[in-house]
Amino acid sequence: MAIPESQLETWSHQGAITTSKNTYASIKGNLEANDASYASKDFEIYLQGSYGNDTNIRADSDVDVVIQLNSTFHHNLARLPPEQVAAFWQTHSVATYKFTDFKEDVVAQLKTKYGSQQVVVGSKSAKLRSGSGRLGADVIVCCQYRDYQFFRGLYDQGYDEGIFFKSADGQEIVNYPKQHSRHCTTKHQASGSLFKPLVRIVKNMRGCLVEDGSIADDLAPSYFIEGLLYNVPDDQFSGDFGNTFCNCINWLVKTDRSKCVCPSGKHWLFGNSSVQWDDGKCTRCLDALVGLWNGP
Repeated sequence: MAIPESQLETWSHQGAITTSKNTYASIKGNLEANDASYASKDFEIYLQGSYGNDTNIRADSDVDVVIQLNSTFHHNLARLPPEQVAAFWQTHSVATYKFTDFKEDVVAQLKTKYGSQQVVVGSKSAKLRSGSGRLGADVIVCCQYRDYQFFRGLYDQGYDEGIFFKSADGQEIVNYPKQHSRHCTTKHQASGSLFKPLVRIVKNMRGCLVEDGSIADDLAPSYFIEGLLYNVPDDQFSGDFGNTFCNCINWLVKTDRSKCVCPSGKHWLFGNSSVQWDDGKCTRCLDALVGLWNGP
């Protein structure tokens, strides 16, 4: 038996909006304070993840906040010919203020503003506990990353901008959250404003499946659900939520998913890296969603 449209409508709604907005404003204000040791550096702060992409649901808790250092950046010069690599190094010098310095300073600022007990440094982010009407937050400390297309001089260069950071075990991670967010918004508009509500519906369905023990909690992270549905052609998003869900899931079950890309457009959705999903997990997720839809 299909899930009633009324339930899908409920699941399509965004979760906490005001509280997440206040949480972000608090963190941004404290990280931008003049007393921060990095205040003179070139940096920026923005949302990423479910709250940044308007795909958050009521079950979502932590707000993902990025603080990105721009005055120091990491780079990929692999596509440049030798003369352009030489031009790059004639223009740029090795940074003296590095990612590790920036992370230490940001963590210190969070502890100063919120108290040491409220801040826990995790593998990939600094976790700020919830409190005083504020949601919990994952603060991702990173440097700008530049994937160069060409470099002929300071005023004649082209690159894709991402973020670079290291996990606690030293793993170097590169992501492209700005492109991800921008492309998801374009997808939402092209799909008749059905893409983001459908992501929220599927996330709520995932929550039901986790609760009844059908799938593991870490089988289908929100990032990958967004990425999976991003690949569905726009014409599959049509009619009511029930029709759109069936169209999209059927397309995903039948398609060659090895051709799916991440919304950033910078790498394949499925693979073995830390920013890719395992196709076997995706298959188990899709099977469970179909099972939930069909009912007992």
